[in-house]
Amino acid sequence: MRVITSLSVRDLAAAVSRRELTAEAVVRAYAERIEEQEPEIKAWQHFDAGLALSQARELDRADVNKPLQGVPIGVKDLMDTADMPTTYGSPIYAGHRPPFDAACVASCREAGAVIMGKTVTTEFATFQPGPTRNPRAPSAMPHTPGGSSSGSAAAVAAGMVPLAFGTQTAGSIVRPAAYCGVVGYKPTHGTLPLAGTKPLSPSLDTIGVLARSVEDAAFFIGVLARTDYALASPGALRVGLCQTPHWDRASADAPQARSDAARLLEKSGARVSDMAWPAEWNGLTQAQIDIMGNEALAAFAPERQQHAKLFSAAFADFLAAARTTDGARAAAAYALAERARCALATVFRSVDVLLAPSAEGEAPAGLGATGNPIFNRMWTLLGVPCVHVPTGVGMQGLPVGVTVIGPRWGDAQTLAAAERLHRSVQQARS
Repeated sequence: MRVITSLSVRDLAAAVSRRELTAEAVVRAYAERIEEQEPEIKAWQHFDAGLALSQARELDRADVNKPLQGVPIGVKDLMDTADMPTTYGSPIYAGHRPPFDAACVASCREAGAVIMGKTVTTEFATFQPGPTRNPRAPSAMPHTPGGSSSGSAAAVAAGMVPLAFGTQTAGSIVRPAAYCGVVGYKPTHGTLPLAGTKPLSPSLDTIGVLARSVEDAAFFIGVLARTDYALASPGALRVGLCQTPHWDRASADAPQARSDAARLLEKSGARVSDMAWPAEWNGLTQAQIDIMGNEALAAFAPERQQHAKLFSAAFADFLAAARTTDGARAAAAYALAERARCALATVFRSVDVLLAPSAEGEAPAGLGATGNPIFNRMWTLLGVPCVHVPTGVGMQGLPVGVTVIGPRWGDAQTLAAAERLHRSVQQARS
């Protein structure tokens, strides 16, 4: 079992396609990991080992070789699945059975993947936590796994699946990846279709992945986007160090992680320089908040009208705050975002990627909140590809890392730089 669960996604799919492994053996190995660890971690909203094994046996009977053949996938419970309940993290949708898969889930099945189950999401991908615990923290001292892709990050960190879908509207892929010590890849906005995924803020919502390695993340999203993300980066990689306007919010761990990452990249031959932060961009975080609230207010009009009593206090407060943003303020936020996107494209003429904090520091203690997306909001607003790379541990022994950021539709160069950093981190540990 340990050998199967240590294979890369590409190698795992190739082994099943060559009939060196059966999909059933792969799913059984991962199902055993889930059954062993789930009682403590609580990463899954829905898991049915029998259903997963049935999918695997069907693949084994078919004479096909697909790019994700037999690869177990966790699906965030924000995405529709025709054969499993989809609750969006809310009691309003308890027992809800969608008639169709979300587009990204259907693409996974077409590529030969096995849908293992639904991972825990916060309520409607916002702020009310689920029960999931961070598997990197001592069992006697529970820490949040982050949100909203809580279960996906925890499941990958615990080795329950090699890959799990996440979504990001503020910081819901990068921050859980940072807290749980895994790779989190938020592609350029629009890379994967949102059809069948519960909308929160469509101009911000982005589907991505939590993975054990940059290579796995790049291969998976590449298959779904029909793109081959080659990970070979040029020797003269140009890296800009970006503090963002919120540098004072970072604990000592965040700047140390960035310094360590910069040093390793320089050692690998990269040229590292500081990036000047335009004063106008100081408003990007508030612009993201305004846009997210403005669009969420519209997206959840049906639930507000019929089931508002079933909202958590946190979600009700979020919608109440959104009501204070009028159309003029929202329009100003959209305009600022558009200006910043154009200006950022100019920045990327002089650097290939940026390095920025992924979170304020290590995962906060307790399960009552999922941490602050303060270092993620602006990058989601700008629609750029972001890859969280774990670099080590902080002062409490919990994971820390950095975000590698590239230009819109520059996912290939962003992933290549992230892979270079990830490989350098691994080499430094060996």
